[in-house]
Amino acid sequence: MLIKVRRKRRNPDAPQMHEFHSRPMTRRELIGQGFMAGSATVLSGGVLGLFSNPRSAYADLAADLATPELAALCGLTNGAGKIPFICFDLAGGANISGSNVLVGKEEGQLDTLSTAGYSKQGLPGDMVPGAAETTPTATSNGDHTDTSLGLAFHSDSAFLRGMQGSFRTAGIEANINGAIIPARSENDTGNNPHNPLYGIQRAGADGSILTLCGSRNSESGGNSMAPAMMINPEFRPTKIDRPSDTTGLVDTGQLVGLLGPADATAVMESVYRLSAQKLNTVTTGLPITQDQVVEDLVRCGYLKAADVADRFGAVDLDPGNDPNIVGAGGIFSDADWTSGGRDESEFRKTASVMKLVIDGYAGAGCVTMGGYDYHGGARQEGEVKDFRAGRCMGACLEYASRMGVPLMMYVFSDGSLSSNGVIDDSQDGRGKGEWTSDNQSTAAAFFLVFNPAANGGRAQLFQSGSDILTPAQHQQIGYFSANGDVQRAGTPGANNVNLLVEMVLLNYMALHGQQNMFATQFPTHGLGDPTNLDRFTAFEPIVTGTI
Repeated sequence: MLIKVRRKRRNPDAPQMHEFHSRPMTRRELIGQGFMAGSATVLSGGVLGLFSNPRSAYADLAADLATPELAALCGLTNGAGKIPFICFDLAGGANISGSNVLVGKEEGQLDTLSTAGYSKQGLPGDMVPGAAETTPTATSNGDHTDTSLGLAFHSDSAFLRGMQGSFRTAGIEANINGAIIPARSENDTGNNPHNPLYGIQRAGADGSILTLCGSRNSESGGNSMAPAMMINPEFRPTKIDRPSDTTGLVDTGQLVGLLGPADATAVMESVYRLSAQKLNTVTTGLPITQDQVVEDLVRCGYLKAADVADRFGAVDLDPGNDPNIVGAGGIFSDADWTSGGRDESEFRKTASVMKLVIDGYAGAGCVTMGGYDYHGGARQEGEVKDFRAGRCMGACLEYASRMGVPLMMYVFSDGSLSSNGVIDDSQDGRGKGEWTSDNQSTAAAFFLVFNPAANGGRAQLFQSGSDILTPAQHQQIGYFSANGDVQRAGTPGANNVNLLVEMVLLNYMALHGQQNMFATQFPTHGLGDPTNLDRFTAFEPIVTGTI
């Protein structure tokens, strides 16, 4: 018999003090238990990338200067044209499986677990998948399942409710699909090599000025580590923790303020032409060979200045000034943006990263959200934080929809937790099981893919002539036992976080139709026979060239 208890409500954003935990000492431990907030970061890969919306045509420099040869010489780049990638690092060991994203046995998400297995994942017997709902939600299937996003969520998932709270575009759900990967990782530690950003860069992602961005001033840009064999110091993320940091990424100089973007660009173009003419005269008028490096530096310096003025003289990178993000018609209301609480902090951080990534200024980004070590208290603490995370996830999907570009969004956490069946019947507890202890055996990670209707709409689950797996087995890559534990034999990544990251990278490349290049890009991968990687692939390609 399940026991319902009433406890004094605790502020969900208060630091999580656990009876059996040592005092947090490292920054990762402080963030995981909510003693410190996460932050948003941005990283630079080439100085000109941030200059105009890279989804648009090349900057309108004069025809004699906007040539491919000069662009290549001076490094004027609009990014790699890959699918934008954003990951959420929920520090502390958040719940993902069962109460949020449904998990099942070998046949997929809806191959139901035992009642005891769902109880371990925080779901009482009257809320398990298959049980009739007395008051179904607008998108529920009526049996505590919800497949409106393609990937099956529990109909009362806080992640799902949060995402729906950020959706503004009618029918956006029809363009989203996803997959879940059952996989264990160590509890409450940043030492898990969960972060895939360096691998995403190696797979080809780049921005017009930033290659990667992350919410921590760390080697990985997030709370969790990056796999050591993928780290490339050249692309180390640089920290940005507020919208104002995005506006300081490019300085167009005082000339733009005095003359305006168009005239400033014309002045710098003229300076470039005069300098180039002078250098050519010097080269042809003297019997000595000019240093080509110096020549290129002089010429490119003026051309880059002209490009900066042209692209950014009238561009505002502050997400708070973007009507698609904030305001009456935006994703976040004015109250969301100025509340002065934790919600505001997380929304501003997420908006800063998502604008840079989805607009193409950065190739990939990571948002760390702290305080997800929420066991040992009432269920309502976890529900409030999961809902907030869902709002941030939904904001990224909604912004991608508004910009008309695809997006891959990946969610992971360091470890997980379990319930002993005690029910929190408070309003925010919602009659679900309290989280009582760390439990890496219930862990999982998932990703969602948005694909605009103009680009073909919802990503289709992978199928091939030689594939013996069902579509449901591609949507859940691996499986759980009936009693709610990750089965280590399910995939190479089920008990190895490095290989979990490789599975995510394989799926990112597969969305571009490039899974056949995976072994070339990652020659030391541990996923087994390169000809048999289809079983770890969730979706058919949605992009075959550049976006």
